[in-house]
Amino acid sequence: MTDLNAAPVTTLQGEPTTLGELTGRRPALVVNVASRCGLTPQYTQLEQLQQEYGDRGFTVIGVPCNQFAGQEPGTAEEIEEFCSATYGVTFPMTAKVEVNGPDADPLFRSLTAAPDAAGEAGDVQWNFEKWLVSADGEVVARFRPRTEPTAPEVRAAIEGLLTT
Repeated sequence: MTDLNAAPVTTLQGEPTTLGELTGRRPALVVNVASRCGLTPQYTQLEQLQQEYGDRGFTVIGVPCNQFAGQEPGTAEEIEEFCSATYGVTFPMTAKVEVNGPDADPLFRSLTAAPDAAGEAGDVQWNFEKWLVSADGEVVARFRPRTEPTAPEVRAAIEGLLTT
């Protein structure tokens, strides 16, 4: 899929939509997230990016996944409560999906085809892997889990997509 905006997604509230409708066809940082991971504090930086760049036509999209050591076991309601109460998350979240393997969500089948800065494509390594998607629905950058959301290279890539 070359235009990820057409990818079907379901919101955390169970509403079917597309990635483009969820992002408003704006640049977005799509992140597979989990509530019980050592990297879960990255939610703070993801929300920081949402607050900092949201008014400039950018959004973060959180995609819960329970494929890595069972670190996202909750229901949609539990995930939403945790993210809101613990990290003040205001960005859109999707329903929990699988990101690797035969049951991988179609969005992630497309996202994992994109290489990271080292030229490596393929499976999601762990929770909090990040893809920067342009307003046109193309992956322009992929950041591995340990790259913090507010790292200079992530900020530079986001700012390169913003018009104002």
